[in-house]
Amino acid sequence: MSHFTQKSLFWISKPVVKTYTNAMLKMDVHQKTPFVSGAKIIAPNHPSTTDPFFVAAMLGQQSYIMIKDVLFNVPVLGEYLKRSGHIKVAAGQGQEAIDQALAHLAVGHTIMIFPEGKVSPVKGGFNQVRSGVARLAIASGAPVYPVGIHLLKERIHAISSRVKGRDEMGYWYLRGPYNISVGKPMRFNGDVDDHEFVRETARLVMLKIMRLAYESEQRWYRKTRAVVGSLETA
Repeated sequence: MSHFTQKSLFWISKPVVKTYTNAMLKMDVHQKTPFVSGAKIIAPNHPSTTDPFFVAAMLGQQSYIMIKDVLFNVPVLGEYLKRSGHIKVAAGQGQEAIDQALAHLAVGHTIMIFPEGKVSPVKGGFNQVRSGVARLAIASGAPVYPVGIHLLKERIHAISSRVKGRDEMGYWYLRGPYNISVGKPMRFNGDVDDHEFVRETARLVMLKIMRLAYESEQRWYRKTRAVVGSLETA
């Protein structure tokens, strides 16, 4: 698929997604510093299946998202993902996905990767971080923008779909508060073949994401006075 076609699809879909997020989400975004132009890596936590689309709407610029391969098999959505140039991440083919992402970064594109690798536990918390975000950052030299998302877990809809003969569960967030904190860029230099350094880099990124997710949660609590036992002003 040509870059022109991918760019055209982005500009066509952008107002659709933006209209949805404006109408259905109470999106609150706090960004500590503007995004740099050129190559960059956006690294959010992953509380719902819908995060790639909502974070992309927040970015307001074309990005190439690393997405689990099962979504590419969903009718209509899968075709859109393919034509938009997003990157399929399949089990056992992680390096192929990394190579595609590095090729995008080399020409100044934006990559979105979810360091947990899958949707966070429904009951709360985070999955163990994968190495992909660190490998991309170290190999490309591109800055990583950690992103912390907070939403209301009770509003997530678990929807099972039959995809290529298998039952796949999606965790869709269709409406409600959606709070985003975007951190300052993180840069890493070193040897991408040093596995311990890669693991430590991934942990540092994930720790920052977790802190930002907590920051998003606290901002929502302060805004709504939803903290149990909080002091009320007269």
